[in-house]
Amino acid sequence: MSPFETRPADRPLRLVQVGAGGMGRAWLKTIAGNPDVELAGVVDLDLDVARDALAALAAAGVDGVDEVVTGRSVGEVAARSGADAVVNVTVPAAHRPVNEEALFASLPVLCEKPAAPTVAEALGQAAAAQAAGQLLMISQSRRYFAALDALAAQVRELGEIGTVDCGFFKAPHFGGFREEMDHVLLVDMAIHHFDAARRLIGADPVAVYCEEHNPGWSWYRGAANASAIFEFASGARFVYAGSWCAPGEETSWNGRWRISAERGTARWDGDAAPVAHEPPAAPSTAALEPRAEETAGALAEFVDCLRTGRVPETAAAENARSLAMVEAAIASSESGERVRIDETIAASLRAALAAEERPAVRARLEAMRTGAR
Repeated sequence: MSPFETRPADRPLRLVQVGAGGMGRAWLKTIAGNPDVELAGVVDLDLDVARDALAALAAAGVDGVDEVVTGRSVGEVAARSGADAVVNVTVPAAHRPVNEEALFASLPVLCEKPAAPTVAEALGQAAAAQAAGQLLMISQSRRYFAALDALAAQVRELGEIGTVDCGFFKAPHFGGFREEMDHVLLVDMAIHHFDAARRLIGADPVAVYCEEHNPGWSWYRGAANASAIFEFASGARFVYAGSWCAPGEETSWNGRWRISAERGTARWDGDAAPVAHEPPAAPSTAALEPRAEETAGALAEFVDCLRTGRVPETAAAENARSLAMVEAAIASSESGERVRIDETIAASLRAALAAEERPAVRARLEAMRTGAR
């Protein structure tokens, strides 16, 4: 039996999107491109932003835009539009209030990463979803690549994993809030690579040692470079080196990967098909199976899970472990010491319990705390 309420499969799911800014516009295109869903409403604190985003959809030839309900309240727009689910594309600080309003209105949510600014808030939301009996799925959009699927399949054939290496080197000039953030690379980007490492290794992260620094030429206020070594429960190590101020010879946004395992090695440049070498055979390039990728892949999985009752790999409670990798890496960088991830999660559960007043949600958090011991 599914732990959350499912939705009918005989018609498109009606979605309300919350947030209509830059990323919101990209999500609106994703929704418009999926025949299994239809846009029922758009919520934004600035109604002109919502209207402008819908006008851009109409100008692109999307039908039915005139019937889309707009407003500033998730509950109000969902009720007026007859919504089945919510897509949350607000800023991370707004994720929790939006998600919980939707969940307790009996609406499942697909939420942009990260689930929240802290693991404690992410766990609080996961507990709220369980208490409400609704799906809260986090969109780790970079899990959804045909080449990453193929890499994971290759790695499964190589036996025990020794080391997973990921290098990420880009030089984006975003402007705005990112260039003022603390721990900018770890907080805003590295979670994608950490989450992919969890998928490839297939075990829980145990501990991390991390260092951050900011080169003299960096245009970021916070540390734009990070190096980390994660230990996993299987004994594997994940070695990460990243920079957001590395001009020249930039990697893919997915990073550049090498997996060393019992029977051979797999490599992925982050874009093309991965290559596996299992001696004495010659290296072989994987065949890619077509699939919906990035946000389109996340949306397709959300719909499938709502129709079948299958729990996604990025359900909120499970995805909190990827966010815990980020939080533990920051703690290690600040303290100069190795940090255990289960201690990060335990402290976060205590903080979530201390802040939570709703009995049903507290009960779910207590169950998580007992299970985490």
